[in-house]
Amino acid sequence: MMRDAGAVERPNSGTHESAVAEGAEIANRSQLAWKEDQLRVWDLLQLFTPWLLLTISTAIYFAWVLPASGERFWPVGASVFGLVVASVLWVLFGHTLPLRRRMLRPASAGIYLVGLLALCVTLMTYSDIFLVFTIAGFFHAHLLTPWPLGVLGVLATSVALNGSAMRVWADPTPESLAEFTLIVAVQTAAIAAGILLTARNESAERKREELVERLEAALHENAGLHAQLVVQARESGAQDERQRLAGEIHDTLAQGLAGIITQLQAAERSASVQGETEEHVARALRLARSSLTEARRSVQALAPQELGRAHLPDALRTLTERWAEDHGVRAQVEVTGDREPLSPAIEVSLFRVAQESLTNVAKHAAASRVGVTLSYTGAEVLLDVRDDGRGFAKAAGTGFGLTSMRQRIRGVGGHIEVQSAPGEGTSVSARVPAIAPGGAGSKGETDR
Repeated sequence: MMRDAGAVERPNSGTHESAVAEGAEIANRSQLAWKEDQLRVWDLLQLFTPWLLLTISTAIYFAWVLPASGERFWPVGASVFGLVVASVLWVLFGHTLPLRRRMLRPASAGIYLVGLLALCVTLMTYSDIFLVFTIAGFFHAHLLTPWPLGVLGVLATSVALNGSAMRVWADPTPESLAEFTLIVAVQTAAIAAGILLTARNESAERKREELVERLEAALHENAGLHAQLVVQARESGAQDERQRLAGEIHDTLAQGLAGIITQLQAAERSASVQGETEEHVARALRLARSSLTEARRSVQALAPQELGRAHLPDALRTLTERWAEDHGVRAQVEVTGDREPLSPAIEVSLFRVAQESLTNVAKHAAASRVGVTLSYTGAEVLLDVRDDGRGFAKAAGTGFGLTSMRQRIRGVGGHIEVQSAPGEGTSVSARVPAIAPGGAGSKGETDR
């Protein structure tokens, strides 16, 4: 009962942790979205503030200040209009376009602020209403990096703004200079503190924003790689299945058809002898039925028929005896070591190697004796198929049958060696790990 209760509590705990993690992720996303909105608003303020302040100052000057002063448009109004046009061009090419294109550099930002303050001071000599436009200098001081330059920009803007507003330079007195100094100091300190805090937060937030962008790009890239891997895995699976079917067809249908042709040709040659003809036809029919059965088992990915009824040593013995009877060649099977159950994949691979080796002996070797040896050595299982036939040169051992054998044995973690020379027979040796059914190692391997 206690065990069941624990089993019930674990899923609930996992669900709770998942919900907490999901809630934390949603909160983090909301916080990031809010901070991104803050940065976007600040960028818009940086971009549009000088235009808004210049528009307000210019509109008030030409609609109210200039007519109230009694001056005509020419020459005072024209001079102010020229300065306004110069300010428009200076802000456009020195601030707005570089900021939108993210091309504004610290040096160019410093030159821009100096030129902006010079235009503002000149405009303020015509009217104090352009104090409004001068306030833009405080916003632009935020563009100066590192932050001490930004503080210096705030100080310069405050001196220009308050110096013109208080007429300090026209009639300086100790009282006015003290008042001016105090105002500039307080104003600079207050705005500079904001610059310092904003610079730190903005730098951290922009770094985080860049990190999020890189993470999103990495996620998109990983998604593309995942899709590519899925396609490659699907193609690899199809290729493996084609190779498996090719090997199965070669080991079953092709070999069976070759045997049928051989028996029918023998029956044709011995047509004059009634008994021999019937014997060859009977063998051909037996091979045809066996090939059909093996083809069906291959389609269903089942083990060979011999392995379906017995273990590997008995299946090899049955295969070899039937082969010797069909081809009239003496064949001997020997099993050494303690027999142990093997993984079906291991048994099928070794059986197919023996089957292909015997088929090659019948087709090419013209041998008089064949020996099949299955050796259990504890950690490994060895299969040797030897004949005393004509053999072949090394370059000739590259046919599909030998290639299929090598692929099968490599697929179960083993390797195969083929040794032959003209007139000296052939030896096929396969070595595979002794893996028991279910993936466990052999007894000998476990003991070690």
